[in-house]
Amino acid sequence: MPLSDLIPTVLKPKPPKPARHRPQQTSYISNDVPIPADFLSVPLPEDAPAVTLTKLDWSKTALPENGPLYAVVLDNVLTPAECAQLLRMAEASVVTLPDGEGEGGNEDGGKWRPAMVNMGPGWEILEPEYRNSDRIIWDQQEVVDRLWGRCRLAPGLEAQLAGMEGVKRPERELETRWVFKRFNKRMRFLKYQKGQFFRPHCDGPYGEEAEDGTVIRTHYTVHLYLNDSVAEVGTEGGADLVGGATSFLSSDEKRKVDVDPKAGRVLIFQHSRLYHSGDDVVAGTKYTMRTDILYEMVKTKTRGEEGTTA
Repeated sequence: MPLSDLIPTVLKPKPPKPARHRPQQTSYISNDVPIPADFLSVPLPEDAPAVTLTKLDWSKTALPENGPLYAVVLDNVLTPAECAQLLRMAEASVVTLPDGEGEGGNEDGGKWRPAMVNMGPGWEILEPEYRNSDRIIWDQQEVVDRLWGRCRLAPGLEAQLAGMEGVKRPERELETRWVFKRFNKRMRFLKYQKGQFFRPHCDGPYGEEAEDGTVIRTHYTVHLYLNDSVAEVGTEGGADLVGGATSFLSSDEKRKVDVDPKAGRVLIFQHSRLYHSGDDVVAGTKYTMRTDILYEMVKTKTRGEEGTTA
């Protein structure tokens, strides 16, 4: 009998599942996934409807106090077929171990991992009572650039997101402005099954400073819905997802405005002061992708100077 038959095969151990309520150091790697040249092409396919923009007019909703806060809904950004293709590419991006298991994947060897809560650069924590869903993280600038190319087809959107004034504070010598840079390459694909949810919260900014002093920060959230809900298309449209709306909430959580999932729909809203949740999924599965919009800080004026310097 060969000696090798007497020695058990040693497999690379599967990464441990995240421990609840214990900070975990995290990093993310992905497979290289070919991006077809015609994927998310511009202009839209001839048979596709035009991209539309609906700005949330808070004065006509249950949340009139949100009056100055920015949120828009874009429809027809992707076709249902493109949504399905993007989801397949995201799953293909997941690195697999030699034993075939997904990198730190679920017990069934699937591609999806429990979504964790960010605690700062490189650290996350699992809190399923607060955030209960599965996730794939894929860093891919080309895909989000093409997504922005589609979004900017919405009338007026590019001008609305072009820039914003910085907060003026007496202790600061500089007045600043934030200028649109790009979509964040980090895509967080989210999968919510029956009973899963994301409890009320406000999104926080991500920022970085380059060696040359360039300051980058996110100010807006981008949600791409990848499948339909019964609330939007009905069961006759083939949807089985019930629940799972993105709900903007009053501070006491007694009033809300829902944005229901629809394949190819994009919801863009400011991080600051927009209290919201991912409602419980009652039936079916909800698929979304979340990213952010990066802005670069530019100096506009030093206090006491005339005119601008940038």
